[in-house]
Amino acid sequence: MEQILFVQTGTGIDVHGQDITKAARRATENAIWYNSMPGIEKSLPGENLDNMKVNVRLAVPLDRKNLDEKQIKETIPYGEVSVDVTDGGMATSSGIILKDKEDDNDLMYIVNAAVEVGY
Repeated sequence: MEQILFVQTGTGIDVHGQDITKAARRATENAIWYNSMPGIEKSLPGENLDNMKVNVRLAVPLDRKNLDEKQIKETIPYGEVSVDVTDGGMATSSGIILKDKEDDNDLMYIVNAAVEVGY
């Protein structure tokens, strides 16, 4: 990315089921959910949303190998999307194992996201 215009941050949690992709999607959606960028097109080369680049940076605990980056990219509606994953976030006890929620253990996964928008 040549120029970052915006950085949006968010957090996502999967309390039951130990699904790191679900927590990461929620973090990404949380980062972009409450934002509007009405002047973004005029800030992009060619004043075109197709020229927007988006980098989703995720801090993920434990289960990185099961992260489905394709699902993360699908949360971003415009532009060329990349995903950068690093160690971080948190895995902590939910205090209960619920088999009907597909829990393998009592861990909940917490993921942090920083979504960079630019060109």
